[in-house]
Amino acid sequence: MPKLNIGDMAPDFELLNQEGEPVKLSDYLGKKNVVLYFYPKDETPGCIKEACAFRDQYEAFTDAKAEVIGVSGDSVDSHKLFQLNRQLPFQLLSDVKNQVRKQYGIASTMLGLVPGRETFVINKAGEIRYHFASQTRVYAHVSEALKILQEMED
Repeated sequence: MPKLNIGDMAPDFELLNQEGEPVKLSDYLGKKNVVLYFYPKDETPGCIKEACAFRDQYEAFTDAKAEVIGVSGDSVDSHKLFQLNRQLPFQLLSDVKNQVRKQYGIASTMLGLVPGRETFVINKAGEIRYHFASQTRVYAHVSEALKILQEMED
């Protein structure tokens, strides 16, 4: 699994969102920055905290001309319930075969049992501008992404 670096072009992909509609990274190129965050599993304590933190700061992300997109291996139906239960204003993409996770070089942690928690900030040109990985610092994924987006605007 090759690791992606800052400055690399983000791999394009197509996954289904919580409504069962296809979403591609390339849909956003030239229009918006993208905060692509990979998380382990819907409705688990750390993932709830992270998703709700992105939700609570969603306006700041849209002000920074960015779209937040969450990705996990959960099903479309699971994502729909998670989005409704937590009132998430952004899309959740279903990567049940972990193909996109592999494209982005995200390994599992904790003896290979838990999918990694990683966030990428991708600019409008499709270039990776920031990458953050931490299983436990869930709020840092949000604050670090916002900080980078604000620096990109300056």
